[in-house]
Amino acid sequence: MAALGRQVSAWYHLIPLTWARMSRQTPQKKMTASSLCKLTTASTGGGLEEVPCVQDPACRTHLPQCLLEKQSAPVDGGPWEREEVITSLLDMGFSDVHVNELLTVQPGTHPQQVLDIVSELILLGVNPEPVCVALKKSPQLLKLPVMHMKKRSSYLRKLGLGEGKLRRVLHCCPEILTMRQRDIANTVRVLRDKCLFTVQQVTEILHRCPYVLREDPGELEYKFQYAYFRMGVKHADVVRTDFLQYSITKTRQRHTFLERLGRYQTPDKKGQTQVPNPLLRDILRVSEAEFLARTARSSAEEFEVFKKLLAREEEEEPENPMPGDKSTMHGTVPQHDDPAPSVSWAEGNCCEAGPSNVRLSVCENFRFKCLVFIIFD
Repeated sequence: MAALGRQVSAWYHLIPLTWARMSRQTPQKKMTASSLCKLTTASTGGGLEEVPCVQDPACRTHLPQCLLEKQSAPVDGGPWEREEVITSLLDMGFSDVHVNELLTVQPGTHPQQVLDIVSELILLGVNPEPVCVALKKSPQLLKLPVMHMKKRSSYLRKLGLGEGKLRRVLHCCPEILTMRQRDIANTVRVLRDKCLFTVQQVTEILHRCPYVLREDPGELEYKFQYAYFRMGVKHADVVRTDFLQYSITKTRQRHTFLERLGRYQTPDKKGQTQVPNPLLRDILRVSEAEFLARTARSSAEEFEVFKKLLAREEEEEPENPMPGDKSTMHGTVPQHDDPAPSVSWAEGNCCEAGPSNVRLSVCENFRFKCLVFIIFD
């Protein structure tokens, strides 16, 4: 029996050599298309799948590569996988309508990709409904790589924008998830190093005024300097009043208009003024009609004329620097202790007190030509 077993074993080892010899003797040019059909192991069930013969000459030249590409080609999620994603989204708190919107808002997106992106937003503290609104507003977010979303989520947490604070940011500025991290870091650096806001104040600014992420860092710094040096607004008030969300044009027009009316004065070093300044919300947060009626107590016609002449002044700034120019913004808080002279309707002529009303004039006695509004006593 032992001898018979050794003989059978020897025959078994000779079989591969025999087949190898036969394959070397077989001419390759006689292989027909039918002989190229191979049986491959299916990746899902372990069964056998017959791969049809490839008729493309280029693919016949590189048959192994074609087979590999066929086996590794991406396949859309099947019904069972889609059902699993739907169940997971429902467990997160999404309604049936929201789930359907998420799966159809960006055609061609794999259901698992949708689930991964939504999961990262939920982990950041955003509620299901705001997530759905943000993705409907910016469906390109679903195309982001999952690893990018994880890194961006980690960075936003470091900025303090987790725990539900991201809801307003995503609604106003969804590109915070797609813009370069270097651009976000530049904005944060300007707020902390140039404007000297605290870490907590920077987080509050990004939460309350996410539009600052779209601004040029230099313009953002100038806007703060205008608030601090020209208007005497402190850091806490800049944050509390959402000052940085308003355009510098609107801020400068209304502030300068009030200043030349004598209704606004830059505080001195002790924070005191000779006239009570209106609240920032009454200057910037109201409509133009309400601003003119309640804060400036002036007419729309006068304000329109003022804005045109102020624009002309800004065009002449390179030749004649004026208060509020970037080159003169740095330094101590400017003083406005001297009372403004009274002027009449006559251009360039100053006069004494007259009727109790508002007069408009272009006064040549100032260092630069400007509109001046004076309230006579």
